[in-house]
Amino acid sequence: MYLFALVCALTCHEATAKDFIVLQSTTSTKNSGLYDHLIPLAEATLDVEIRVVAVGTGQALRNAQNCDADVLIVHAKQAEEAFVAAGFGIKRHDLMYNDFVLIGPNGDPASVMETQNLSAAFGSIAKKSAKFASRGDDSGTHKKERALWAASVHDPLPESGTWYLETGSSMGATLNIAVELGAYTLSDRATWLTFQNKRNHRIVYQNDPLLFNQYGVIAVSPDHCPKTKTKAADRFITWLLGSDGQSAIAAHTLDGQALFTPNAQP
Repeated sequence: MYLFALVCALTCHEATAKDFIVLQSTTSTKNSGLYDHLIPLAEATLDVEIRVVAVGTGQALRNAQNCDADVLIVHAKQAEEAFVAAGFGIKRHDLMYNDFVLIGPNGDPASVMETQNLSAAFGSIAKKSAKFASRGDDSGTHKKERALWAASVHDPLPESGTWYLETGSSMGATLNIAVELGAYTLSDRATWLTFQNKRNHRIVYQNDPLLFNQYGVIAVSPDHCPKTKTKAADRFITWLLGSDGQSAIAAHTLDGQALFTPNAQP
């Protein structure tokens, strides 16, 4: 009896424990509640546990490069393609999209709502030294924000710590700071819609093609990370890109509004 118990202690757990994969992803997907909806459906179908690590896109890519991931869902296409080209990922797939929105106080002190384009909107914030909360964390949202500043021909970095406030935080935390300080900020729409502390803040600029926000999914390369759980990762990605996963993404709504639009190519 003792011998059986000893053998079982060494082998029974291994035989019954569910396999797991690590998904490095963005704070925007987590903050929006997408994974609370999506992961249980995937786990039930695939019989694999999916452990989500939610950080900015830049950090997620670095974590995966350090072999601390099996799968990535992030939103900075150029950086994603560079990750794959460097041999850290197998292949990048379009997964879903939403868009970014510029958030500001109801009073709109920088008169953003009177501007005609995004460059003018960001330029007006800079010219009036209106407070702007930047994530400052190399996330996908931060990368987009930096590109929009560059397009406006204004560099806010010399003003860091004055009107330009770098939070180094997640999207939800940055929104809280913006609301508390009466600042503008850039957010993905899904996080803003599900954000509970809007108070006197609103969308002040939206629906511009430059605010398009594409998400991609990538399996980490076993050539670079030999311990990567490639088979389980591939099953998860196949599910995400297939009809079940795409339907599950489309079904994640708030007050009848889709938070992400699936756009995987068959």
